[in-house]
Amino acid sequence: MYELTINLEPGSKTPLYEQIYDYIRQEIQSGRIQSGDRLPSTRALCRHLEVSRSTVELAYEQLLSEGYVEAVPYRGYFVAQLDGLCQLDRHTRRDAGREEKPPVRQYAYDFTPNGVDLKSFPYNTWRKLSKECLSDDRAELFRLGDPQGEYGLRRAICDYLHQARGVNCSPEQVIVGAGSDYLLILLIMIIGNRHRVALENPTYTQAYRLFENMSCEVCTVDMDRKGMAVDQLRKSGADIAFVMPSHQYPLGIVMPIRRRMDLLNWAYEKDGRYIIEDDYDSEFRYKGKPIPALQGYDRMGKVIYKGTFSKSIAPAIRLGYLVLPEPLLEEYRRKCLYLSSTVSKADQLILQKFIEEGFFERHLNKTRALYKSRHDTLLGCLKEMDAEFGISGENAGVHLLLRFSEKYSEEELIRRAADEGVRVYGLSGYYVEKEKKREEDEAVILLGYANMGEDKICEAVKLLEKAWKE
Repeated sequence: MYELTINLEPGSKTPLYEQIYDYIRQEIQSGRIQSGDRLPSTRALCRHLEVSRSTVELAYEQLLSEGYVEAVPYRGYFVAQLDGLCQLDRHTRRDAGREEKPPVRQYAYDFTPNGVDLKSFPYNTWRKLSKECLSDDRAELFRLGDPQGEYGLRRAICDYLHQARGVNCSPEQVIVGAGSDYLLILLIMIIGNRHRVALENPTYTQAYRLFENMSCEVCTVDMDRKGMAVDQLRKSGADIAFVMPSHQYPLGIVMPIRRRMDLLNWAYEKDGRYIIEDDYDSEFRYKGKPIPALQGYDRMGKVIYKGTFSKSIAPAIRLGYLVLPEPLLEEYRRKCLYLSSTVSKADQLILQKFIEEGFFERHLNKTRALYKSRHDTLLGCLKEMDAEFGISGENAGVHLLLRFSEKYSEEELIRRAADEGVRVYGLSGYYVEKEKKREEDEAVILLGYANMGEDKICEAVKLLEKAWKE
């Protein structure tokens, strides 16, 4: 029998039974009490520790429930067989906890291209609609709803997409889900993973990882100034093309109508080919009207349209949608209709009212004007800088690109900016297949402006000018 020497602290905030439990558990994990060792009986241990028997029984019951010990009738408590599973060195664990983590670098200014201005979120309106939705005692609101999403919200999304993006669809084609990641996983379940998926390079790397982790064969296709090169797409052997035609991320390219028709013709050439159109931030365009969605030109059911409210409202809303072409609806019903909706009915009803009652349109107009002001401020400040670079991708979205001559190194530009307390981002991080980015290519820096006010933008650009001076 293994003898226990436990120094209890009666005045501690930790209950006595928990102190006994912690001591025995750590002795087992460290290997000092071996598998098969017998523990003292509850009667003997309570006498030894001068505590009540119920205190010891509570500690043993916790160890028993977690599988550290086993109770053998008429014989007592024995340490369970844990060899190779829980032999943790207590000193190693304690020392590991003391390891100094590298300090997280703090930046006074952050030009993240993924920013959203949360100060402009319509808190009062959202609060009002939430109260309205929950004011009535409606048990129906808390039952599982339609797997595709509530019909009212899907109808509101259809009306908005048709009016704002030229998308042709019915509520039956819309699937509502909690964010882009979930919707892409769901889409792969619908179409299957025996596809070769082509993405633009550089691209939205999260989509690349998802396709890859879902066992799809993935490749990238180079881009020219008009978007994905369709001739290279044909050579790639892909049957799925993932594109962002209205505002490519991260390059900011807007695909012209001729290239869109070429892409559709590629999809029409063979059965089983599809285009996934990611229209993640099409609402924000500063020169001319928003470009109509590629889906609106499709006449053969080849475009799968994907959108989100994360950029236009807030990331935490976690609400996006797919618009499936008619040929894929039957596949969805056959394979995925058993899956419950991942968005609560209450949140769906709030968003439905937000759209139907005109609040979404007003919010978009306000946010678009806000971002336009910051966009203009950033461009004005950059043009006054004493540095050699070109600007691209500035007509849409919430970021732009600075293209430096070959004498500049992307890593050096980022490091110099960081030394001045400004965080900027390099384009090279968006290349999945790095070998396609030649060493002699120009250095490209991304500057996002959605979550920085005009004053902050001006201050940050002055620091960049100081950092990037010759």
